[in-house]
Amino acid sequence: QLQLVQSGGGTVRPGESLTLSCTAPGVVLGYYPIGWFRQTPGKQREGVACINGEDERTYYVDSVKGRFAISRDSAKNAVYLQIDNLKPEDAAVYYCAARSTYTARTMCVVTPDEYNYWGQGTQVTVSS
Repeated sequence: QLQLVQSGGGTVRPGESLTLSCTAPGVVLGYYPIGWFRQTPGKQREGVACINGEDERTYYVDSVKGRFAISRDSAKNAVYLQIDNLKPEDAAVYYCAARSTYTARTMCVVTPDEYNYWGQGTQVTVSS
C-alpha cells in the first residue's frame, strides 16, 4: 500500500555530515507521521527522530538532539534526516517509517511498533 524508498547514507568520517531521504512514489507522504530509526547487529531497533504529518512538529531522542534534523520537502514528496557531526556510535542501518493516519498520535513517537510501513534501510558507516 505505502512503499517507502530510501536513499543516501554511505561512509563518512567522524564530524562530517550526510542527509538521508525517504520518499513514497504515488502516495502523498506529507499526511503521514514519519519516524527515523536505526539498528546495529545484535541490538534492538531504536528510534532517533520523528515528524508529525499535520503540524510538522519534530521530536528527537537526547543522544541525537542538536545533531540530527528531520524535515519535509512537499515539492519532492520527501522526508529527510540531516545528520551533522557524525560520531562512530551513529553507525547503523537507518530506516524511515510511516504511521497509519488512522492511528496517528497528536505528537509522534519513536517506538518501532507504532509504525506500519517501513523503508528498505540504508547503511551509515562512520570511519576515521
